[in-house]
Amino acid sequence: MDPVDELLRGIRSTSTGRQELTGTLRFSGELTLVAPLRGHARLNNKTVNLGDIAVVRGPFEAESSDAVLLVGTYCVSDGLLDLLPPVLVLDGCDDLTSIYAPGSQVVQNRLFEWLLVCTLRAWFDQQQVPRGWDDATVGPVLRAMHAAPGKPWTLASLAGEAGVSRSTLANRFVKVMGKPPLTYLTDWRMSLAAELLAESTATVGAVAHRVGYADAFGFSAAFKRFYGVSPTDCRKSC
Repeated sequence: MDPVDELLRGIRSTSTGRQELTGTLRFSGELTLVAPLRGHARLNNKTVNLGDIAVVRGPFEAESSDAVLLVGTYCVSDGLLDLLPPVLVLDGCDDLTSIYAPGSQVVQNRLFEWLLVCTLRAWFDQQQVPRGWDDATVGPVLRAMHAAPGKPWTLASLAGEAGVSRSTLANRFVKVMGKPPLTYLTDWRMSLAAELLAESTATVGAVAHRVGYADAFGFSAAFKRFYGVSPTDCRKSC
């Protein structure tokens, strides 16, 4: 199982467009892709030139005297956000003018999702293995949770995947991943559930079982606590 592929699952484009920039403009998305179509821009004090693609985490300001930017904003998992720097820039990209053209908004969104996945895949290929996946204790647990999110995992059964005690796993997992194993499991389940709701016609009950909940009622309550909206409302907004 490729850990990067797992991290890139569930990317959703929330807006796309061309932006003329002759001054300063503030963006507020949780993750934003910016590619100059003309000129250059400064993003959080990093220069992005024609032929570059930048991905910016969180709110930021873009500055330019005269530029046209290709801009896409996205919803992604917290696990992916945690691994990205505030700004990453890749150079040597092809002409992206054709990415933004008149047509279906659904098609446009899918193209921008593809562009972000390709950009992040290229960036991750230049980095080390994502945090935790190559750790002797944490790695087997991550692989088990991602391979079978619907399994009724407990701290004891997860520790068994790594061949260590519960306390050893708990301490090591927090040290490496910054959160307890079962908290990470909940985050992964909710991220996968949101993806399934957006991409499939599966019932809420079927999604609930897929991510480890016994019934739709318990899953819906947990989903709303996590995202602030019900699974049905989440599906309508995707």
